[in-house]
Amino acid sequence: MNSLTIAAVSIFLFLFGYHFYGNRLTKLYGVSESTVTPAHKHYDGVDYVPAKNWLVLFGHHFSSIAGAGPIIGPIIAMSIWGWGPTILWVILGSIFIGGVHDFGSLILSVKKQGRSIADITEAVISRKAKIFFASFVWLALILVIAVFVYLCANTLAFEPKIVIPTIGLIPVAVLIGYLFYNMKANQTLTTLLGLLSLVLLIILGEKFPVQIEMFNPQPFWSYFLLIYCFIASVMPVQILLQPRDYLSAYLLIFGMLFGYLGVLISHPNMSLPFFTTLHLQDNAIWPMLFVTVACGAISGFHSLIASGTTSKQLATEKDAKKIGYGAMLAEGAVAVLTVIVVASSIKSQQAFLEFLGKGGSGPIGAFGYGYNAVTKTILAGLGGFFAILILNSFILTTLDTATRIGRYLTHELFGVKNRYLATLIVVVLSGWLGLSGNWNKIWPIFGAANQLVAALALLVITMWLLSRSVSIIYTVIPCGFMLLTTIGALLYSLPGYFCNKDILLSLISVALLILAAYMLYEVYIFISSKKK
Repeated sequence: MNSLTIAAVSIFLFLFGYHFYGNRLTKLYGVSESTVTPAHKHYDGVDYVPAKNWLVLFGHHFSSIAGAGPIIGPIIAMSIWGWGPTILWVILGSIFIGGVHDFGSLILSVKKQGRSIADITEAVISRKAKIFFASFVWLALILVIAVFVYLCANTLAFEPKIVIPTIGLIPVAVLIGYLFYNMKANQTLTTLLGLLSLVLLIILGEKFPVQIEMFNPQPFWSYFLLIYCFIASVMPVQILLQPRDYLSAYLLIFGMLFGYLGVLISHPNMSLPFFTTLHLQDNAIWPMLFVTVACGAISGFHSLIASGTTSKQLATEKDAKKIGYGAMLAEGAVAVLTVIVVASSIKSQQAFLEFLGKGGSGPIGAFGYGYNAVTKTILAGLGGFFAILILNSFILTTLDTATRIGRYLTHELFGVKNRYLATLIVVVLSGWLGLSGNWNKIWPIFGAANQLVAALALLVITMWLLSRSVSIIYTVIPCGFMLLTTIGALLYSLPGYFCNKDILLSLISVALLILAAYMLYEVYIFISSKKK
């Protein structure tokens, strides 16, 4: 099949979903332009800060939810089941499940004064449900940070050309934030300055690759990233988080434009198989496909971003659809582009498996190779470098946002009021887990935990809609599907962990199942009391 046909159909469906399904959700969630948002009502100059405009906040939200998920997950799924099932799940999941989840999480948090989805559980269901959900989310965040620290450190270690632009983005973002908020500089001129600085950093990275020779580079960069997570997540959002994410969003937007333009110009045929098998080794297509693609279709991490940081920066409710629903569909478009560039550039399943196998460059290498092949007429062979730079900038965003939300939950769960101590706890535990194993060992349990968070977030949104006596059909069906799928994935994987004597993953799986069971029990009690 021709890749241009797939790209055109996918983009049409995303636009159709945004206009028609997004408008329906806007009415369902009771979006109102006149409501004073928490960013204004509870302004504190650190966490509650209205974004300069909706594009700045879209940049933060899009950068934070994207990370490596919509690239890593689809590539792994393609290697097991083929590109056909992968791309179908991405498109349908984004429109009818992921977008519903993200938009609902954002607007519910705004309606509840910027509280996190876990904290809202107490008001919507019960205090016990809140504790179980918050514990679940806190554990999932530790897994998120551990996985992405490993991935980002790995790319910095093995692609020295991206070190200067990746690290240099941090001081550039601080400068842009100062010009935005302190100097009240013109947004267009400030944005151009930021983008020109990024171009200069890319040129410097190409000319002066940074290689760490005194130490083992992978652990060195892991420790560096953990220190960065600590510092960035305790800073006021307008100093680094907002401007850095805003600039990072431009990187990804340009990356998507170049990628899809490359598809339009070269329109290669898909070389990898559309479908391989329903069951390969220990990977049945249901439930494992739907947790392997942990982002790009639906991700529980998105609800944590929407209700953890984005809701505290939303200036007006009318922008909630653009940011909540729109960013999810944009992430789906990233996942579709990933599938296209990899499946059209790698010429055989055997070669694809060699990329992902021991000694290969892994999913990130496969993505860089495919992106370079599709964009070579536009980017003159620099596509692979540009693709990995984009990926790393988004992983950095995900890292410090996840750490910041972990700090919020550490406050709520354990009563640690000092923000520095709360952040240190999250960073140390994530570092211990990330440095003690590798990403592909943690990824399956991360995927299951992530998707179960999404299912439970949809459950909370459904209970909120039920309390408002409005239709729950748009949320209860996705909620039921994700609950069955993710609990099924945990039960499906657990015997393998036991047989392989993988104690850590076995314990995490059991803990997740127990927390989910208690959460469902609390919901049952809530619904029973409502009926009475």
